[in-house]
Amino acid sequence: MEIITTPQQMKDLSAARHAEGRVIALVPTMGYFHDGHLALMRMAAEAAELVVVSLFVNPIQFAPGEDLARYPSDLVRDRHLAETAGVDVLFVPTVAGMYPEEPRTRISVSGLTERLCGSSRPGHFDGVCTVVAKLFNLIQPDLAIFGRKDFQQLTVIRRMSADLNFNLKIISHPIVREDDGLAMSSRNSYLTPAERNVAPCLFRALQKAQRQVAAGEKDSATLRRKAEQLINSHEHTTIEYISIVDASTLVDQPVVGPDSLMALAVRVGSTRLIDNAFLMNGSG
Repeated sequence: MEIITTPQQMKDLSAARHAEGRVIALVPTMGYFHDGHLALMRMAAEAAELVVVSLFVNPIQFAPGEDLARYPSDLVRDRHLAETAGVDVLFVPTVAGMYPEEPRTRISVSGLTERLCGSSRPGHFDGVCTVVAKLFNLIQPDLAIFGRKDFQQLTVIRRMSADLNFNLKIISHPIVREDDGLAMSSRNSYLTPAERNVAPCLFRALQKAQRQVAAGEKDSATLRRKAEQLINSHEHTTIEYISIVDASTLVDQPVVGPDSLMALAVRVGSTRLIDNAFLMNGSG
């Protein structure tokens, strides 16, 4: 596995591999890999001839007071895990390399970023779109793989890619979960043992909503209220939002339909966790 640390080196290598006719897959990450990340990498290895994983904690998607300074990091461990997952290139740029000057350009996707996580993290998705667009421009991947846990991010990136005519395919991977249902996340490492025991209540709330829909309940307000009751019955939990939205537009749906997604964000202790699931087809 090759380690690349500068954008120009990454650009040159990608151009050379494209000239050889290689299909390139990109997996953008912020590091501190878990099995969810590795599943994306393995999917990329099955779909492409060259797998590039970017590892970059992007400062412009963090608001003041968020966890930029303490975001978990272990490059030695990450290098080993990436290599075992079939990664060919690990792109680990510095902040100065990615942003040699204070960036004055932001990419904003209106209509999809103002609600759900965007309502409490203004500017977050502008930072995500900007860094992902930079990665797409540098690497010119034929496909890029994102996890469905960050469903809003996936939806926003798909729209940005279509609007800006990026010549690549966006592929999603199902949420990878712990044995007790907790969606895998690098931020799970923040949880205390007591909080970790509570955290699977997010998934249980989603499962309960799916069962209610299967039994005939279609009223979104009722489903949200039941999910709130389940989560609030546990210590250490503070609900940020529970929404039922159309999966394509992320617009709230008063009545559950075939494309309805329940998405939620809950603080368990001080750790912000997100999760989601489709309500009618049982996925997630």
